[in-house]
Amino acid sequence: MHPAAPTQYADWKAPAGDGELLLWPNPDALLRDTEENARRLSSAESVLVQGVPLPEWRRRLRQWIGHSDDGRPLVAAGHQTELYHPGVWAKNALIDAVATRVGGSAYHFAVDTDEPKHLHLRWPGTGPAGLPLLDDAPAQGAQWSELLPPPTPAHLERLRRDLQSASSGWGFRPLALEFLESMRRLSLEARDLPSTLTNALHELDWGLGLRHHALLFSPVCFSEPYLAFACHVLGRAGQFAADYNDSLEAYRRAHRIKAPGRPMPNLKLSADSCEVPFWVDCLEKETRERATVERREDAWALVHPCGSEFVFQPRAEAGALVHEFGKWLRANRLRLSPRALTLTMVLRMLVADQFAHGIGGARYDQVADALIAKHFGLEPPRFCVTTATLYFPQAVGRPRACVSCVVQEGHQLQHSLLGPEKERFVEAIAAAPRGSIERSVLFTEMHRRRQRAAASHPALGEWEQRLREVERQHAEETELFDRELFYAVQPGERLEGLVARYRAAVSG
Repeated sequence: MHPAAPTQYADWKAPAGDGELLLWPNPDALLRDTEENARRLSSAESVLVQGVPLPEWRRRLRQWIGHSDDGRPLVAAGHQTELYHPGVWAKNALIDAVATRVGGSAYHFAVDTDEPKHLHLRWPGTGPAGLPLLDDAPAQGAQWSELLPPPTPAHLERLRRDLQSASSGWGFRPLALEFLESMRRLSLEARDLPSTLTNALHELDWGLGLRHHALLFSPVCFSEPYLAFACHVLGRAGQFAADYNDSLEAYRRAHRIKAPGRPMPNLKLSADSCEVPFWVDCLEKETRERATVERREDAWALVHPCGSEFVFQPRAEAGALVHEFGKWLRANRLRLSPRALTLTMVLRMLVADQFAHGIGGARYDQVADALIAKHFGLEPPRFCVTTATLYFPQAVGRPRACVSCVVQEGHQLQHSLLGPEKERFVEAIAAAPRGSIERSVLFTEMHRRRQRAAASHPALGEWEQRLREVERQHAEETELFDRELFYAVQPGERLEGLVARYRAAVSG
């Protein structure tokens, strides 16, 4: 057993200023962690996954995705297939910079096994809902994004014309116009939305000088190393669930979290059944359910609704077990897809030498760190965290409206209308017995006189006009200062500037 080295996590916050970025740990430590992760993971022969040393599964899976294991570091990030904002896109800028600095390769994993979301194109003027990327918004019923069809060329052309018209007065050309053109071209031969979207975003990033590989995650779910990891977990479901839940409880205690479902629910465990952190996807019916295994004497079994089941023997020879499990899944048109914590454990343990998280992922992966150490006896590989803020260009340099400031001015103005007379009322009210009629009469008379003074006071009318104006300005700025607009509504020069800042930070 190798106990986990204590990690001092930061209280990560998204930067408030335009063009600012968060990078944790500092670049020197990040580069050292990358080299140290690679060294420790490649030599972790005592860490067994279904009886096979971890370095062997790492070698096979890295080879499977096309990374020749010749000592070059692999730097990775991942995100759902969606229209993500600059703070998420910044992970691609970071992995490109780090991979270039260490002479390695960068990989972005597009997670098409997650529930679809953020598939509306927004810019100032579209309102909070934005315009749907898909023709008839079928995303509401899809269990995972791979089930969604690509938008039609006609729909994409309508979106492009709408954006072209809206951007004519912006003073810059948004890269989303090129993105929509790529989507239109790719949709002619695409089988689903994630492949179209991932390829279009990759083309956009390539034009910005980024050189990461972009891979859909769903094919990984049928690779031998991934299935070996799944067999390990399902064959030891009771112990894994206990370690999983202990890691969650430790995180809740450390962060004083009372809600049992945060940051995620415990796995349900009983004498006869055990929940495991995967989804069982029925590819034929396009439905999914949380994976649960059932007790079979000294083993656990995954049961298909039709009655077929697969029994996991913890001590079974890995090659034969994985082969048979893969055959069983295909025969029943099933797929075992990872839930969030499992996904990053697979990528961090079996694929990457350095994994880049956003703030949300970094918070829940503190649980993964504890679980990796507790269940596998492996000092968890260090991850890094980044995000950035890019507001809509027209917001840059613009002072933000402060509604609360003007409201406070109004309170002060209203309470100053009576001048010294108010002080006399306040003193008289304080002197009157509590709950007395005298006290109530004084209070009512004070407010009656204040309201009468307000009705004829010119300064109060001016304040009300100023409040309406600042509320209107605030409503306009809600979209301008929204840091979660799709990153490609920016002009290329601003995104290239952010890429340059990451490269400068990592280069020293």
